[in-house]
Amino acid sequence: MDINLPLILLWLVVISGGIWLVDSLFFARRRKKEGGGKQEDPVVVEYAKSFFPILAIVFVLRSFIVEPFQIPSGSMIPTLQVGDFILVNKYEYGLRLPVSRKKVVDIGEPQRGDVMVFFPPHMNDTYFIKRVIGLPGDKIELKNNVLYVNGELAPQELIQAMPPVNPRQEILWENLYGKRHLMQKNIPASQYGNFSGVVPEGHYFMMGDNRDNSLDSRAWGFVPERDVVGKAFAIWMHWDNWLSLPSFKRVGSIQ
Repeated sequence: MDINLPLILLWLVVISGGIWLVDSLFFARRRKKEGGGKQEDPVVVEYAKSFFPILAIVFVLRSFIVEPFQIPSGSMIPTLQVGDFILVNKYEYGLRLPVSRKKVVDIGEPQRGDVMVFFPPHMNDTYFIKRVIGLPGDKIELKNNVLYVNGELAPQELIQAMPPVNPRQEILWENLYGKRHLMQKNIPASQYGNFSGVVPEGHYFMMGDNRDNSLDSRAWGFVPERDVVGKAFAIWMHWDNWLSLPSFKRVGSIQ
């Protein structure tokens, strides 16, 4: 189970703010009076006063504006690499209450081709990142790793075959309803290269750009709207591991 950072951060804000508030209402004046006008706060109060504003700002920013994530797997290769640090827009799809995930302000909805962070139906406490392929009501078909949405072909344009002779993998541009993005597929296609299904109302169909090496809606089903987190929009750093230096060569928007 992943650490529930939003819940931890919420409790830190509540505890530090509560300590500061209770001290201000009940104890600060008494200390000032007993100290002859001088006031020395207890260590715990000093820490609460110092950390509460910082924690509150971080909590608001990551809950409602933008949140950083690190890419842990290769399911979105070639678009996103393991070790990429990305930023996720938290208000693009509407404002949601922290922890409960309840949408309170409806701003927008996911669109085909968006790279989205969400909680999958089989692991409701773990962040996943995939591409939105199907919207509610869409018919999704994969035939030998060629995508059709509502019967409309998503054209593929070959960029690179690996190796050039008798290739086992291909990197291509895929055009999904006018949005072009990179994708990678195996030759021959894996068991996930063929699929057919209709997206239920209030759900989304997600796939990784590394089509034959991604556990996604083809394996564990459709993503409910309530489990949407936000839209990934930028890479701001790449860091392979603690033994390497961070790199900024991949900085840019996510297509």
